[in-house]
Amino acid sequence: MATDLSEFTIIKEGEAEILMHAKNEVFFNKTQVNNRDISIAVLRSFIAKRKQEHEAKLSKRSKSGQKLSENNGSETATEEACNESATNDEKCDTDCDAHEKPSNECGSPMLSEEQKEIVEGKEQRGPKPIRVLEALSASGLRALRYAREVEGVGQVVALDNDKASVEACRRNIKFNGSVACSKVESHLTDARVYMLTHPKEFDMVDLDPYGSPSIFLDSAVQSVVDGGMLMCTATDMAVLCGGNGEVCYSKYGSYPLRGKYCHEMALRILLACIESHANRYKRYIVPVLSVQMDFYVRVFVRVYTSASAMKNTPLKLSYVYQCTGCDSFHLQQIGRSVSKNNSVRYLPGFGPSVAQECSDCGKKFNMGGPIWSAPIHDQEWVTSMLADVKSMKDSYPAYDRISAVLTTISEELMDVPLFLSLHNLCATLKCTSPSAVNFRSAVINAGYRISGTHVNPLGLKSDAPMDVIWDIMRCWVKNHPVKTQPEDQAGSIILAKEPVLEANFARAVASLSKAQAKKIARFLPNPERHWGPKLRAGRQITSKHISLLGAEAVNGALSHTDSEEPNAKRSKVEEEPAPNQ
Repeated sequence: MATDLSEFTIIKEGEAEILMHAKNEVFFNKTQVNNRDISIAVLRSFIAKRKQEHEAKLSKRSKSGQKLSENNGSETATEEACNESATNDEKCDTDCDAHEKPSNECGSPMLSEEQKEIVEGKEQRGPKPIRVLEALSASGLRALRYAREVEGVGQVVALDNDKASVEACRRNIKFNGSVACSKVESHLTDARVYMLTHPKEFDMVDLDPYGSPSIFLDSAVQSVVDGGMLMCTATDMAVLCGGNGEVCYSKYGSYPLRGKYCHEMALRILLACIESHANRYKRYIVPVLSVQMDFYVRVFVRVYTSASAMKNTPLKLSYVYQCTGCDSFHLQQIGRSVSKNNSVRYLPGFGPSVAQECSDCGKKFNMGGPIWSAPIHDQEWVTSMLADVKSMKDSYPAYDRISAVLTTISEELMDVPLFLSLHNLCATLKCTSPSAVNFRSAVINAGYRISGTHVNPLGLKSDAPMDVIWDIMRCWVKNHPVKTQPEDQAGSIILAKEPVLEANFARAVASLSKAQAKKIARFLPNPERHWGPKLRAGRQITSKHISLLGAEAVNGALSHTDSEEPNAKRSKVEEEPAPNQ
């Protein structure tokens, strides 16, 4: 059927174009351009990495093939020498038995199909084009961008259980021409059922739901091939950041804490949840990139199968103790490993890691988790990804934002979970804040590492223990006195102790990161007002959505609705027959 383009608005993003109806029938979120761009960057890096792994595998197999052919040649020579030197059949039979190998009718050694391919050089020289599954496609914009912009994508399967969304997706596939038609296919089905019935079939699975992804994780981890990529978004930040702890526990199996680091904790809760679902099928994950931006968290993990490697999971998870009085937090690992005589035993972790009362301020602890406490990024991936993004600047509509995020991530301490807030430390002590450079210098001069975090411009990651951090702040307060506070307050208790460490605030060379030294933008403002999540598809815009969409958008939608209603009523009256006819 021909489509009347006058009823639609054409939206172009990257190389893809979609048709959006004036009514809010199918969900499209303009602000997710950052999400889609960074997903394309990760997918390109994944394809390049997969090609490297394939070539390394081929090189290893070719070496083993050469050894195999050499061994076969020596065995053949031995048999020929045996036949020539034999004086009788009995002697030949006796000597040849020592070198007996399985053989075919012609007398040559039997090889497996894989070995034959290696010897004959018939092994495939390049990896197959990857198959991508977009589990919740809506308008299909993301699937179309994967197909049109990423070289090496062979097929994209777009799923949705909403009829209007599937119709819109198929309409957009046709609108994008032959390349999209040959690579993208849309299905009206439940994504969970589809993924369960297609185990280990997709090289990359993309989950980007409106809300929590928890109900899709069990089937998603089964649908990815071994070594494949799972991309997952969670937009229910109020739940993940401690607004509803009991709901977070029911969905993700972890209890959140409302610290300044709550957004990074949300990332780590999501990773722990994915790992939990993967472990049920003897699989485990390796995070490549984990991002918190705008109003959501997004993680990119590779999924592998190994019953033995899966046993390391308790070493990657920890509980968090958060002091109710000061900004101190402590981690307690769930498990530990003990090596003995070339064997590894996995045992429960030692605990408790803290006393009943905080050693700094004497207050109680709140306990949260478990969270993923292993690294949430792969430094090598992030560095290569950033280089690729910069080399293809024109291919990313949101280049400025994603390059800034990747730059900040590349400078994070990868092995330090969570972070401190310098402003929170000063708020506890009721003191003026040292500059970030002074504080960083004091930590570095004390012999510890420190970096920023992409989650919060004021956040600081450091491997320095909390007693060192408080000693640095005590030394700062000595030079910048504070007003007398009640003795029972956390800040008063902390300052009552004499510092063990004498802090040195002399400016250290590494107190500024490379990006800061070069004045590269790391945290950009939103490109426009009301930049955030939009209405779910099918919902009517009302006056209460002004804070979400803006007054102009709401007034325009309301006036459009008002102008439609009289026409609808008039047409209905004209169709009804007169009573006297």
